[in-house]
Amino acid sequence: NFTCEMLFSNDRLKKVCSDLEEKHEAAELQIKQLSIEYRNQLQQKEVEISHLKARQNALQEQLQKVQTAQLGAGVLPAATASASYVPEVRHSSGFEGDDMDFGDIIWSQQEINRLSNEVSRLESEVDHWKQIASSKVQGTNDAEQSEICKLQNVVKELKQNLSQEIDEHQHELSVLQDAHRQKLVELSRRHREELREYEERIEELENRLQQGLYGVSTDAMDDSKITEQKRKAQSPDGGQVEELRVVKDLEDEIRKLNHQLSSAKAENKNLLKEQEFAKLEKIQIAQDYEKLKSDFDALQRSVAEQDALLEEQKQPQSKTSLPQDVVSLQQALLEAENEIARLSSLNQVKQFLNCFFLFFLTFKELTSAQHKHENILSSNTEDQNSEINQLRQDLERKEHELDESIAERETLIAELEELDKQNQEATQHMITLKEQLSKQHTETDSIIKQLKLDIDCERKKVSELETEKVKAIKELDSQKEKLSHCSYALNDLHITKQQLQDNIKDLQEQLRKAHECNSQSKKEIEELQQRLKEREEELCVSLSKLTEKSNEESNHTCQDLILKDREVEIAKLQNDVSENKRINEDLQKSLSNLRIENGKLMAAIEELKQELSDAISEKKKVHLEKDTLVEALKMEKRQLESELNETEKRLLEQARNYEKTIEDLSKARSMDTSALQLEHERLVKLHQEKDFKLAELKKTIEQMELDHQETKEMLTTSLGGQKQLTDLIKEKEVFIEKYKNQALQAKQELEEYMKVSKKQDVLKQNLEEKDRSLAVMKEENNHLKEEIERLKDQQSRSTPVVEPKTLDIIIELESEVTQLKVIKNNLEEEIKVHKKTIEDQNQATVKLQQSLQEQRKEIDESKLQCQQMNVTHERLFLEKDEEIKNLQKTIEQIKTQLHKERQIIQTDASDLFQETKVQTLNGENGNEKHDLSKAEIERLVKGIKEREMEIKLLNEKNVSLSQQIDQLSKDEVGKLTRIIQEKDLEIQALNARVSSASYRQDVLSLQQQLQAYVLEREQVLAVLSEKTRENSQLKTEYRNIMDMVAAKEAALVRLQEENRRLSNRSENSSQDMSRETIQNLSRIIREKDIEIDALSQKCQTLLTVLQTSSTGADNGAGGVNSNQFEELLQERDKLKQQVKKMEEWKQQVITTVQNMQHESAHLQEELHRLQAQISVESDSTSRLQVDYNGLIQSYEQNEKKLKSFSQELAQVQHSIGQLYSTKDLLLSKLDLVTPSVATAATVSQLSGVQCSPPEALSEESKLLQNELEQLKKKLQEKDSTIRILQENNQRLSDSVATASEIERKSQEGTESEMRQIKEKHDVLQKSLREKDILIKSKSDQLLSVSENLSNKENENELLKQAVTNLKERNLILEMDIRKLKEENEKIVARCREKETEFRALQETNMQFSMMLKEKEFESHSMKEKALAFEKLLKDKEQGKTGELNQLLNEVKSMQEKAVTFQQERDQVMVALKQKQMESSALQSEVQHLHEKEQRLNQELERLRNHLLEMEDSYTREALAAEDREVKLRKKVLILEEKLASSSTAVENASHQASLQVESLQEQLNLVSKQRDETMLQLTISQDQVKQYALSLANLQMVLEQFQQEEKAMYSAELERHQKQSAEWKKKAENLEEKVVSLQESLEEANAALDAASRLTEQLDIKEEQIEELKKEGEVRREMLEDMQNKLMNLMNSTEGKVDKLLMRNLFIGHFHTPKNKRLEVLRLMGSILGLKKEELDQLLSEEQRGVTRWVTGWLGGGAGSKSVPSTPLRPTHQNIFNSSFSELFVKFLETESSPSLPPPKLSVHHMKPLGAAGTGKTSSTPPNSQMQDSPVSGVGRRPDANPFLAPRSAAVPLITPASSSGHLLMKPISDALPTFTPLPVSPDASAGAVLKDLLKQ
Repeated sequence: NFTCEMLFSNDRLKKVCSDLEEKHEAAELQIKQLSIEYRNQLQQKEVEISHLKARQNALQEQLQKVQTAQLGAGVLPAATASASYVPEVRHSSGFEGDDMDFGDIIWSQQEINRLSNEVSRLESEVDHWKQIASSKVQGTNDAEQSEICKLQNVVKELKQNLSQEIDEHQHELSVLQDAHRQKLVELSRRHREELREYEERIEELENRLQQGLYGVSTDAMDDSKITEQKRKAQSPDGGQVEELRVVKDLEDEIRKLNHQLSSAKAENKNLLKEQEFAKLEKIQIAQDYEKLKSDFDALQRSVAEQDALLEEQKQPQSKTSLPQDVVSLQQALLEAENEIARLSSLNQVKQFLNCFFLFFLTFKELTSAQHKHENILSSNTEDQNSEINQLRQDLERKEHELDESIAERETLIAELEELDKQNQEATQHMITLKEQLSKQHTETDSIIKQLKLDIDCERKKVSELETEKVKAIKELDSQKEKLSHCSYALNDLHITKQQLQDNIKDLQEQLRKAHECNSQSKKEIEELQQRLKEREEELCVSLSKLTEKSNEESNHTCQDLILKDREVEIAKLQNDVSENKRINEDLQKSLSNLRIENGKLMAAIEELKQELSDAISEKKKVHLEKDTLVEALKMEKRQLESELNETEKRLLEQARNYEKTIEDLSKARSMDTSALQLEHERLVKLHQEKDFKLAELKKTIEQMELDHQETKEMLTTSLGGQKQLTDLIKEKEVFIEKYKNQALQAKQELEEYMKVSKKQDVLKQNLEEKDRSLAVMKEENNHLKEEIERLKDQQSRSTPVVEPKTLDIIIELESEVTQLKVIKNNLEEEIKVHKKTIEDQNQATVKLQQSLQEQRKEIDESKLQCQQMNVTHERLFLEKDEEIKNLQKTIEQIKTQLHKERQIIQTDASDLFQETKVQTLNGENGNEKHDLSKAEIERLVKGIKEREMEIKLLNEKNVSLSQQIDQLSKDEVGKLTRIIQEKDLEIQALNARVSSASYRQDVLSLQQQLQAYVLEREQVLAVLSEKTRENSQLKTEYRNIMDMVAAKEAALVRLQEENRRLSNRSENSSQDMSRETIQNLSRIIREKDIEIDALSQKCQTLLTVLQTSSTGADNGAGGVNSNQFEELLQERDKLKQQVKKMEEWKQQVITTVQNMQHESAHLQEELHRLQAQISVESDSTSRLQVDYNGLIQSYEQNEKKLKSFSQELAQVQHSIGQLYSTKDLLLSKLDLVTPSVATAATVSQLSGVQCSPPEALSEESKLLQNELEQLKKKLQEKDSTIRILQENNQRLSDSVATASEIERKSQEGTESEMRQIKEKHDVLQKSLREKDILIKSKSDQLLSVSENLSNKENENELLKQAVTNLKERNLILEMDIRKLKEENEKIVARCREKETEFRALQETNMQFSMMLKEKEFESHSMKEKALAFEKLLKDKEQGKTGELNQLLNEVKSMQEKAVTFQQERDQVMVALKQKQMESSALQSEVQHLHEKEQRLNQELERLRNHLLEMEDSYTREALAAEDREVKLRKKVLILEEKLASSSTAVENASHQASLQVESLQEQLNLVSKQRDETMLQLTISQDQVKQYALSLANLQMVLEQFQQEEKAMYSAELERHQKQSAEWKKKAENLEEKVVSLQESLEEANAALDAASRLTEQLDIKEEQIEELKKEGEVRREMLEDMQNKLMNLMNSTEGKVDKLLMRNLFIGHFHTPKNKRLEVLRLMGSILGLKKEELDQLLSEEQRGVTRWVTGWLGGGAGSKSVPSTPLRPTHQNIFNSSFSELFVKFLETESSPSLPPPKLSVHHMKPLGAAGTGKTSSTPPNSQMQDSPVSGVGRRPDANPFLAPRSAAVPLITPASSSGHLLMKPISDALPTFTPLPVSPDASAGAVLKDLLKQ
């Protein structure tokens, strides 16, 4: 077990190592890729840096040129600033105006183009100024330089002011844009509201117009009557015609006026738009003008200053060029002002025109109206005039409102067209960009595909290498196994070799014996006998071999043939020795066959492994057969011996004949022996091969048994695991049952809720019906009110005669009105109640849906858990199986390894050595790689830390933003609540208006408008779909912007931190540097001052010496002078050395300063590089964040879609329910329609049949009219009654033949007609149903479409709200960004201040250095003076005083020159410093400009991308909207066509039905006429009829009774059927419950079956094993029984026999033992002989008398010794014996029994038991002891021993093979039969143990 665990852990560790190696390789590859990417980036950055350096150099050159031209300093920065800052404003405005429309973007593009033109113009001006500056003289004074510095400072201030102003302008612009947006939204809202109001007013006016027309006509009628009475001249018709004409003319004129007004308003709107655009342009131009003015002022100042300078310098050449430029600028300004004025004048003109046009129109309208009014006044009366005036005033007001609304609409349309144009232009631009992008995309896709292919190829290679590795490992394993097999084979070969050597020795001995026997002719017979015996032995061996082969070749058919051949060979060998050659040939053939079969056997080895268990049992049987054969052979041997005795006599006679034959044989013997030897060798080889196979098979058996035991153990463990799993499964099943119960409950609740929803639907339908009835009632009410008003008017006009009637009518109407009001109130209350119930039910449904969803979620979770559990169980099973397999493999490996431990150890050592080598090599490689990648990793770590900081900052900002968003959402909720309240108020107002009188006419107008609105709705839907897409894109853009903002904020934070660091560093470094430099410089200056003082003192002393020397005596002073001179020279040398040292120190200081400057430059470069890297990284992070947000958005959208789909599903279900209800209603209506036709048919039939009895017919017709609905049920009964009546009629037909013939004809006609009608009716019903189905399907589609539309509209509203919120948030964020920008600018300003301070410090430093240089110069001058003094002294000594004076003068002049030169140098140095300062400032400005350019470029790219995306989305949405419109229109057309066709079909059907009804009515009329005729005819036969009437009455009574009985019967049957059906229903429900329970039990049973199937499989395996073991047990039992039988036989045969040797030894031992112990020996002998205790005691008592008696009896005197059986000793007798004697006796038996037994001849099979060690020994007992010890004791010693075999040998000692491990009783008995019984020896004990057992018996 320990080794198994070790191997398993070793394998696991190897796997882990391989995985780690693979990971390591992958990591190395990743690191390499990253390093390559970083190197590429570094190269790119280096290239960019080189480009920038080149650009910087170029700029520096330009700057140098500019510096040479000193006048261009003030012009250039202003120009660049104006060029750089102006477009920035436009960009921002364009970006912010993106939400509005494309017009702003296009306008901004135009502005950009214009500004770029302005920039180019300004650049040309700058170049011009540069040329002017270059033309001027370069020599300037200090004053000019100071002025230039001042100008530069002024320029900087102006720049700063400009930037601030631009920022302010941007802020103002954004605020204005926001205000503009809000105004636009408010205006659009107001406009919509006004439009609605105007439309409502228009509808009301139209209604009133119609009413007015009707009223005018009626009034005209009344007025005409009055005028007839008054005038009596005019005709009433003429007046009416004239009035109608006038009204028509007025209407035409009104229409014309409307058209004119609408056109005028449209033009007005267009003009207003143009005015707005003009205003905007004006504002922009004014801004540009202001900017240009400021620039111009700055330029003028600079020009004025330059002119002043020029005048001072008096250079009239350039005076001409400057004024020209100024004049050109002034002209440009004037042109701009003119343009502005022109635009403003144009606007004024437009406004004036608009006003004038409006005034003109109104005037026209007024004049035309006046003319018309005069005409009308002349034609009509005063009453009509007053009414018409009122109507006209109303009309005019309404027309004005209408015209205004129409004009507004037209302006909106015009705006839309302009927007469309702009959109088209933008789309064209987008398409071009899109094509470029698509090209780039295709290129990138191709590159990506190539890369993917490369990756796939590499992966394939890796997989191939892995497969090769696996194959190599497998090959290694197979080779190891082969090695182990080879080692086994070698061992077996060694053993067989030893056996063969022994055999060879035996054969050599036999050959020698044969040679000796051949020499003697007399002993030939004995030799032949020996040969025969040898042959017999060989036969036994061959038989055993054959039996083994037969065991091995159990499945082959050739066994019997071979056995027969062998038997034939035995017979031939017994008969003739001469036939050996033939047998040899046969054997060769059989051997060739065997070789062929061996090949087959090699293939069949795998099959034989399975049949090994059978083979073992067969082996044992064969062993038994062998034993029987041995016994048989022994019997044959005895017979042969008897025969030999007889043949000896014959042989003596045939000796002579044999002598001849012997000579022949001796000749042939040499030949035969050689052939026999060859055959023998071949047979031996075959035998060896078979032995090898046997050994292998035995080993496999042992392995199989071990495996079996292990599998048993594994099974036990797996069974335990299975029990746990079954417990778990039971628990899970319990859970599942609970969930099922819950699900069932949920289903029941669902069903209940479905019922409730159905009830709700019914209630809704009732409500709708009530609403309809209400509407109808309201319409009727309105009509009634109108009628009342009209009646009142008539009352006022009509005569008093008509009043009572009208009053009655009014009273009736009023009562009806009151009733209607009451009904209305009741209905309204019912509606309220219904609404409340609906709301409650809706809430309940919502709650139920939520609970259902929760339950579904729980069920899903439980299902998932179950699935996971199943998966885990399956995994566990698989893992267990794999573990079993691994254990089996490891067991096999252990077995192979334990046999050859040394070889394995060697191989392992070599493998370990190789592995360690490989690991060390890998480690070295890894170390090298690690060293390479350490630097890169450190960089990455730093970058990661910085990123983490950024992420923290972003998280904090996100938190703050989320808080802001929460606040905003609260505000939005408040707004929404207000909006809802407003909507509620509007709804109340609408309800109030609905209850008004003008409801019915509104409905008609609304129906007309509905059709118009449907078309508009389609358009709006298209727009909405576009807007939804816009909203979605806006959301994505907003998120992108948010990400950008966050990235920018992070970047800003970083920049701020870096600025702080840099400022701190610069401050610290600059302060430290400045302090150190100032201190050093101050020290140097002090030292220099000291030196100068010293030198000046020396000079004074020299002067005094000179004076003294000149005044003093020449002799005395000369010595002194010389000494002083020497001292002075020494001092001079010292001073020179000091000066050199100082110069060196100064150079060092200068070098250090230069180094510091270089380092600062390098640091700045590194800073820039780091900033660039940071920007790149921030871009990458922003991209990642964008991708992440996009994923989140897609996820959210998917969720929303899911929710929307679920809502749609619910709505669809609801709509299906409604449709079902409508279907039921339609079917019920159809049913109502059908019985009417049927009743008509039946009436016609009955009228035809029952003509004869008129009274009965009349009665039945009344009944039929009352019971139309019951006719369907009683049709059969009526048929029976008709038959009875027909029989009665046939009886009557004898009397009335003529009448019956007419009746029959009419009946036949009517029946045929009725059939036709029925067929037609069926056809019509079918067609109607089809049409209904079609209508239902279409209505379903329409409902779904409408629901989708409503959903979309709601979503759009929500999205709009979200967009507005997002816009507000965006504005807030933009404000934050601006604040941050301002802060950044402040920081930049601080940095600039620090830079200026640093420059000031540098200037002070420079001044100090100048001071130093001056001091040095002074020191030099002093040194020169000292030298001059020395020369003077020397000259004095020589006596040259005049020259000294000259020299002094020269020195003074030189000093003056030096002073002047020094001043000039100082000025030049200062100028240089200023130039350097300027250059540095310009460089910083250039860098700033570059950064701004980069920002602008980035913004441009972003805007372009944004534009592309927007245009893409708009194009897609437009296309999709068009497709939708086309599809919807097609659908609508198809639906309309289908509706039209269905309506036409219905109309046709109704028409046909009406025609048929008319024809039937005509036929009825004819029939009634005929009936009347027959009635007249029947009056004659009334007497007879009366007689029959009584019988008929009786019959009818009977019939009625019969019908009542039948009714009772039917009712009883119905009740019974109902009860049965109820019972069946109950049974069905019970069955369903049972089915459910059975399904559950089935599922449980299935689960149990699965478990059972697994268990049954295992049980089958166990049963197979049990059966095999049973078979083995049966075989063993049989063997035991056989052995017991044999034992009994042997016991019977050897009952009276005693072993001679034993008795002899006992006899001798008796005399050898001392006298005290002899009684014990005698008792032992007695016990062996089977004497009883009493007899023994008697004998022992008689022993005292003499020995002769028992000795004689003992020697065979008595017969009892022979007859007495050898019974075992009783255990009581054991106590008598002493231990010392027993020990001596045991030793004696050990010594005496060993040499006497003959050496047994063992076969090869017996030589090799389970644990055979030595094979060459011939003694009997040692092998026995060895063999029998081996199974038990060999377990602990040998590794090959099998523990399963130990108990077998212990349990069944008698069945072991007969030779080595066999019992002594099984051995052959010697010839001399009177022998003692051998001592039985147990197989698992030594000799001592054997005797102890014997004593126990």
